[in-house]
Amino acid sequence: MKRHRLWAMALLGVIALATPAQAKTVEYNLVIERQPVNITGKSIEKITVNGGIPAPVLRFKDGDEAVIHVTNKMDQDSSIHWHGLLLPGEMDGVPGFNGFPGIPAGETFTYRFPLRQTGTYWYHAHSGGQEQEGLYGAMIVDPSGTDPIRTDRDYVIVLSDFSEEPWDDIIANLKKSADYYAYNRVTLVDFFKDAEERGLGKAWKDAKDWGQMRMMRTDLADVSGYTFLVNGKSPTQNWTGLFKSGERVRLRFVNASAMSFFDVRIPGLKMNVLQSDGQNTEPLKVDEFRFAPAETYDVVVTPQDDKAYTIVAEPIDRTGFALGTLAPREGMKGEVPEQRERALLTMGDMGMHDMDGMEMTPEDMISGWKKSGTPPGHKMLDYADLRYAGIQKDTREPERTIDVRLGGNMERYIWTMNGKKFSEQTEPIRLKYGERARLTFTNETMMAHPMHLHGMFVQLENGQPAEKLPNKHTVIVEPGKSYSVLVTADEPGEWAFHCHLLYHMMSGMMTKVVVAKFDDADMPSNPAQQQSSTKGGSHANH
Repeated sequence: MKRHRLWAMALLGVIALATPAQAKTVEYNLVIERQPVNITGKSIEKITVNGGIPAPVLRFKDGDEAVIHVTNKMDQDSSIHWHGLLLPGEMDGVPGFNGFPGIPAGETFTYRFPLRQTGTYWYHAHSGGQEQEGLYGAMIVDPSGTDPIRTDRDYVIVLSDFSEEPWDDIIANLKKSADYYAYNRVTLVDFFKDAEERGLGKAWKDAKDWGQMRMMRTDLADVSGYTFLVNGKSPTQNWTGLFKSGERVRLRFVNASAMSFFDVRIPGLKMNVLQSDGQNTEPLKVDEFRFAPAETYDVVVTPQDDKAYTIVAEPIDRTGFALGTLAPREGMKGEVPEQRERALLTMGDMGMHDMDGMEMTPEDMISGWKKSGTPPGHKMLDYADLRYAGIQKDTREPERTIDVRLGGNMERYIWTMNGKKFSEQTEPIRLKYGERARLTFTNETMMAHPMHLHGMFVQLENGQPAEKLPNKHTVIVEPGKSYSVLVTADEPGEWAFHCHLLYHMMSGMMTKVVVAKFDDADMPSNPAQQQSSTKGGSHANH
């Protein structure tokens, strides 16, 4: 009898080992409300989540079921979009898509979805300008087992742009005049510097050409007057992450700003980039990187000296800093670098080769937007450097190419996709479930646009082999340039597709992508082709 009992216990043990652990349900409660906050020395009513800006960091493991109860205590509808997450369309959080009505004033909505990826992501409002007002936060999905990225410390670095103005005042001002916030225009000093570098004739011709077009070479950002924050703290409040000499420190950078591109560096430390938009990449050592609203980068640094290092995030219009500190002890502060020189746009940023008889030299075609001031010998991250960690599941050639033209009318502050504002579009972009397609962006404007497709990752056609093309959920399309990405349409639903500069999206640069699931006869013949090119990739070893 005793032997039978031992055999039964052993059998139960084998069954337990062979049976996957049940998914764990992880619940959070988030409360959205308008409250006074004091970030700049003045009490202003903004949107808080659980009483703070930014919203709390939500942490899960791959395979968990997320259950997030969101209570809206404001007197207007709200919403939360889970940026970069693969989930059912009705949980994506965009009002008017997939039957989601938004979260009415005074009500609670429960988001419920399984986690089927790992990495650093974030969440934010998709209602009006509430994202600008404070409704944003980070979300981390850890591997269910050992994380292949081994570190001693792990910090989330949420960068944002804080305005004392209400969001609806900002967009109203832009509608009055697209140049409303253009405080830093080209000066006589700029002209003489240009003349010294390139000659008086060339400088005069450029000044005349830009004047004829009624455009400004300083038009790098639509909105100025921001205070730039690290985890909700201003530069004087000095967010600090501690380390011990020789430790590997993981920094999860999230650009949660409404309108600001940042150039990020930590003077004295090399950064080893290991994730882009939550997806593991082959290790890449850089001195700095530029990233757009909605992008994320995970880097590892290894500080050796007993001193404070400054985390420097500088907006591309050079109107301030977001600053933080890595230090061996509390209360320490690193050196603040001098502001880098602001770049000036060129005809190359207009995508022009010849316009109304204007002669273009090779110098004209060099992008001013890309000039970051990176010192000689230092490495700035380039999309072409990114390589997927592992082997992509779907390496098929695209079945078709879809052209996406990004345009705008600056005088009226209207931004368009394929010539139409979102409110004017009658037909979405339709993708057949399982198909492989190429999206080719053509930027017909002099501003960069970070383009975000909800629901799926795209792969950058960045010159790497097909099996190494990196996954992204947000892609910078530079001024006057074209860029192509590939997508496997394996997530059925209605998905928003838009520029992630908040006021560009709100002014029309948005459309809908519909992925339709058909009968079996319409499905790809190879089942492997139905798998997401992102699934499993985030577990690759480094």
